[in-house]
Amino acid sequence: MRKLFAVFTVVLVIVAIWYAAAVKMNAKWAYDQAARAKVEISFSELVKDTWAQERPVLPAPHQVMTELWKTTVGKKITSKRSLIFHGWITLEATLLGFITGTLLGIALSVGIIYIRAMDMSVMPWAIASQTVPILAIAPMIIVVLNSVGIQGLIPKAIISAYLSFFPVLVGMVKGLRAPDHMQMDLLKTYNASKSDAFYKLRLPSSVPYLFTSMKVGIAASLVGTIVGELPTGAIRGLGARLLTGSYYGQTIQMWAALFAAALLAAGLVALVGLAEKSVLKKMGMVR
Repeated sequence: MRKLFAVFTVVLVIVAIWYAAAVKMNAKWAYDQAARAKVEISFSELVKDTWAQERPVLPAPHQVMTELWKTTVGKKITSKRSLIFHGWITLEATLLGFITGTLLGIALSVGIIYIRAMDMSVMPWAIASQTVPILAIAPMIIVVLNSVGIQGLIPKAIISAYLSFFPVLVGMVKGLRAPDHMQMDLLKTYNASKSDAFYKLRLPSSVPYLFTSMKVGIAASLVGTIVGELPTGAIRGLGARLLTGSYYGQTIQMWAALFAAALLAAGLVALVGLAEKSVLKKMGMVR
């Protein structure tokens, strides 16, 4: 009960600050309109106007929620104005990129653990790759793949995988190295092979680290997909909704798309969390 009260209080404070910020940031337009009409505007009228503008600098919370409702519940799923339709397009590339990035991260982590040359060479390059802004890489990937006739889902999935593989790589390397020397020595006394040590000790020890890194990776994967949709001039996907909103000054549409992306990310992270609990419970690591 206390946790719910704390969450409710934090949300209430954020909403109150948001409404106040909407008044502050949208006031200039209201004052300009009043000046042109040569009338004075009271504070109550100012508040009412700033919370109901068609193209505000900062939409009020109820405007965003109304737009979110209209473009989800109020539209058919097949409609090109439905955020569910656009969210599904983004989700497809996100899942493909996440699966690809996760498998790549796991494969590289195993190589780093057992091959010293990979540990000395791959890991520094993996770290260096994350220092390059994704906004700089995404257009390059799009242009290069487009030149060889690859468009649509694949380029977005590659950008998504690029962002998601690194958390999985770091988490798995940490997890595979989690067993201490005493545990490894104990396996040697039982004449266990390297494969036995991997499957019976290293891999089980790495599972909690893997799921933790996957939660980070799937959120990063969604960001990569949305970024990948921006330089293509896409007409479908949450990135496309953000793009068209910015073109036509539809800030309410942009904020609704942002909230839809946030809800999608929260849902994906929650699904990974449920899978984590199920797997760890079967392994006897949690009750």
